[in-house]
Amino acid sequence: MSDDEQHNQTFEEAGSGASLTFPMQCSALRKNGFVVIKGRPCKITEMSTSKTGKHGHAKVHLVANDIFTQKKMEELSPSTHNMNVPHVKRDEYQLVNIDDGFLNLMTADGNPKDDVKVPEGTLGKEIQEGFNAGLDLFVTIVSAMGEEQAMSWKEAPKGA
Repeated sequence: MSDDEQHNQTFEEAGSGASLTFPMQCSALRKNGFVVIKGRPCKITEMSTSKTGKHGHAKVHLVANDIFTQKKMEELSPSTHNMNVPHVKRDEYQLVNIDDGFLNLMTADGNPKDDVKVPEGTLGKEIQEGFNAGLDLFVTIVSAMGEEQAMSWKEAPKGA
């Protein structure tokens, strides 16, 4: 096998290269910002920094809520270390229909999107009731780290 042959590799699939997260130094994180704790995208609710010890680093204590489940999580990390920050995207879609537990949505440029489940709890009931009442609704979808979920809704402005 020649040198050239060993470097000839075929790649069946290549993604766009867009990462789900990006690194940020702990000391640069801020309250109401986002961070990945235990593999989950979270919004920081509390943050405190302790002083350095005799030989150690300053530590950052983070308290955050999972943006999808609202579960409270904590992390203690040296302030000089990097933590991952999720790319969080928030989009508004027009509700076209509710079909089999999924929201049938439409983007502003008319493309359909039907892979978002009706949220559980009161939010899901409110969206269902508004749709059943014939209201023109816009649903806000938050997506991060390959997950997406309906977070809120509002009635479309009259005459829009």
